[in-house]
Amino acid sequence: MNAALDDLLNDQEPSASAIDAFIASQSFPLVDDNKITFVYRGTADQLLLRCWISGLNTAQPFERIESTDLWAVTIELPAGSRIEYKFERIANGQQELITDPLNPVLARDPFGANSVCQGSGYLSPDWSEPDNDAPTGRFESAQVNSTAFGGTRDIQIYLPARYRSQRRYPLLIVHDGFDYLQFAALGTVLDNLIHRLEIPQLIVACTQSPDRLREYAGDNRHAAFIREDLLEFMRREYPVIEESSATAIMGASFGGVAALHAAWRYPDVFGSLLLQSGSFAFTDLGHHKRGPVFDPVVAFMNEFRKNPGKPADKIYMCCGIYESLIYENRSLVPLLQRQKIDLLFEEARDAHNWENWRDRLRTGLSWLFPGPVWMVYE
Repeated sequence: MNAALDDLLNDQEPSASAIDAFIASQSFPLVDDNKITFVYRGTADQLLLRCWISGLNTAQPFERIESTDLWAVTIELPAGSRIEYKFERIANGQQELITDPLNPVLARDPFGANSVCQGSGYLSPDWSEPDNDAPTGRFESAQVNSTAFGGTRDIQIYLPARYRSQRRYPLLIVHDGFDYLQFAALGTVLDNLIHRLEIPQLIVACTQSPDRLREYAGDNRHAAFIREDLLEFMRREYPVIEESSATAIMGASFGGVAALHAAWRYPDVFGSLLLQSGSFAFTDLGHHKRGPVFDPVVAFMNEFRKNPGKPADKIYMCCGIYESLIYENRSLVPLLQRQKIDLLFEEARDAHNWENWRDRLRTGLSWLFPGPVWMVYE
């Protein structure tokens, strides 16, 4: 257990004021190298630590410290790790998931908020925070007519701060782009990396599917929407460079599957791919165990692994080592390298979440679109 907590407990029955002073003097959870101690103060019949990471028991029971209303549990976590968690509190027959009341650090996603444990040595990247010196790009809303799906689709277009309609710019298409903007600080990251000359000025088209688990799962209609509808709209309405070397597509989770599938269906169109924690489920024997929503993904990935072709010239991939998908992502690396694709693969001590993907954006974007700084110093 943590040394500061041990000191408090040296008194057989610490007073309420001593506990108050202890809590006021500490940051939670308590981090001692690779040991993390989570603390809760309050009443409960049972308390569990819920961490959504592969490789660790999903539910870690707290122990109540005798003669106090403090609860504690200690886990091991390698240096540099970042994980998200909640407490499961059971009292009077009622069960609830709550964020850590003693930890103000939260991460948000489409389902709400989680508490964040920042392991020893982890630092939230400064380039993901607003920089007053970085000029701010602007966003335009548009609707794209979709022959593939019928009707229209809403998109958000990022234009760099020094945008000029007389210039031509590289184009990046982002699956789940609205979520990247809200939960992974994509707009801020673009402003900062452009300001720091780590990536060039570029135009970014953010798209969002109303039925992503179906449309992103190797759906030919979606690939046609990206290529025939969205890409042609961007080329018609904005001054983007049309060469494949200046055209990239990206996505995370099922969005990574959609990006790979679109590039595979339309080779020589997208020169670069940025794939984050792709849900690249496949089978070598028997049936997968990920549920029916993955059936079309597995069908596509099995076909892709047999006939990968060359979906792009350059690919950046990343995955958290605390994800169940790490095996599938690692398995793709030698396959893609055999296709003579220029590939960079990065693993992180994190899980399947938006801030993991945020933290990898600098490496991914600057590797696919190196700015003047990298051109000079790399």
